[in-house]
Amino acid sequence: MHFRSLRKTQNDVHFDEPIDTDKNGNKLTLIDLIADDCCIDDEVELSVSSKKLYELIETRLPDREREVMILRFGLYGRRPLTQRETAQKLGISRSYVSRIEKTALETLREHFRCG
Repeated sequence: MHFRSLRKTQNDVHFDEPIDTDKNGNKLTLIDLIADDCCIDDEVELSVSSKKLYELIETRLPDREREVMILRFGLYGRRPLTQRETAQKLGISRSYVSRIEKTALETLREHFRCG
């Protein structure tokens, strides 16, 4: 019976079993090869921060500032535009786009820190 049970599990692979060695002779395991460098905490924090930022853009910025931010930074899946392209699209000067952008960023920074 013992040999039968071993035969059933002979093809099992465990994540921590050595499967190879690297050029320095260190044992490599399956978990070493499939490990993801991504940290779930960072992903969650980015998601929460993004959601908060979009909410601030919608609730704290006047229409003109919101529109400039959306165009300049490519929000809501759009392609980001240069200041010149944004100015042309809105029919204003590039320097005015720059001033609007600066004001909007200051407003967002202020509310992002506080909330």
